[in-house]
Amino acid sequence: MSLYVIMVVVFVLGYLAIALEHPLKVDKAASALITGVITWALYAIMEHFSHDVEGHLLHHLSEIASILFFLMGAMTIVETVDAHEGFTVITNKIKTTDRVKLLWIIALITFFFSAVLDNLTTSIVMVSLIRKLIASKNTKWLFAGVVVVAANAGGAWSPIGDVTTTMLWIGNQITAGSIIVNIFLASLICMVVPLIILSFRLKGNVVRPHLKEEHHEIVIPEREKKIVFFTGVLGLLFVPVFKTVTHLPPFMGMMLSLGVLWVITELMHHNKEWKYRSRLQVLYVLRKVDISSVLFFLGILLAVSSLQSAGQLGQMANFLDTTVGTQEASGVYIVSMFIGLLSAIVDNVPLVAAAMGMYPIAEAGFFATDGLFWEFLAYCAGTGGSALIIGSAAGVAVMGIERIDFIWYLKKVSLLAIIGYFAGAVWYIIEQSVL
Repeated sequence: MSLYVIMVVVFVLGYLAIALEHPLKVDKAASALITGVITWALYAIMEHFSHDVEGHLLHHLSEIASILFFLMGAMTIVETVDAHEGFTVITNKIKTTDRVKLLWIIALITFFFSAVLDNLTTSIVMVSLIRKLIASKNTKWLFAGVVVVAANAGGAWSPIGDVTTTMLWIGNQITAGSIIVNIFLASLICMVVPLIILSFRLKGNVVRPHLKEEHHEIVIPEREKKIVFFTGVLGLLFVPVFKTVTHLPPFMGMMLSLGVLWVITELMHHNKEWKYRSRLQVLYVLRKVDISSVLFFLGILLAVSSLQSAGQLGQMANFLDTTVGTQEASGVYIVSMFIGLLSAIVDNVPLVAAAMGMYPIAEAGFFATDGLFWEFLAYCAGTGGSALIIGSAAGVAVMGIERIDFIWYLKKVSLLAIIGYFAGAVWYIIEQSVL
């Protein structure tokens, strides 16, 4: 067996280890790192340790580092806002107990929160909110399922809402303005269609749980919550503006926003006791950032980039061109929708990374910047994972927090998510073909 084939075998085995993270009881970050390093080592051996291999690696590493620094900055900003209980600025406003009204309020807040923050963080915040609003387990699970659908739909149309859309934006496959304008309605329909179906099923009011009085060691003034919340959200919204004005990579804007928030929180707490400062300053928050997710992205992007450099992804692109016909719009739609549904079974990050490696950016056509393929891929990869609860980071987080049963989600939510997925896809195709 040639090293060329062994690289693919190692990648597939690593992929399986990532997909079977829970049965194997091995964190997917570890599997991804091992896969990434071994595939590059095999490529180096295959090329007889040529200096060109190191050049290829460093070239890809610059692109990977841009994504990782961007994610670390975004995670830190969101964790800082959460540490200051900033999200209660919005969530405390919800007073209704009507099931249908509450469903739409929760879904719409999730949809727009996800676009500004990210779908993983938003789902965690919203499930925490649902726990305070709903006592019944089945109703709570149903609302949590809607949060997964809404979070993934909301993240797909924003350059900072879903990691795959962020990857495409940083890689210049899409621009912020174009993805927002062209994908927003498709993403909204993806969420609204399941909500309409559920609105006919749900009746009556929810019962609020009897919450015990919470005693916080630290009481954060409302003024400080609002300052940190609005500074964090405006900082995240500023990132696409900064990239447009300066043409610098997005992580530079994210680092600037983080620096400003850091200074504001330092000045806000510098006269307080140590127990306050140690809980609320960015230095403390950095310990809560999910570094294992960052290392997972590093490993899987390294693995995909090795297959790109060695040529396997190019061969896969040629195969799709000859069998499906990605030179036609219909072929582009089929490939993108297949990737979207596949992302419900396997992680969408390596799928999108593979697509980016298979198809270089063209000067014109479907694969140009803001081309049909990249925009539709952003929608499909972002929303397709809702079909299964393990198909997205948001779903896995909600499953872990609420202990939602896989089969229960499959029976109660999966069909709704798939209907919404295809409804949004059909709208996008009509929009591009007719309107």
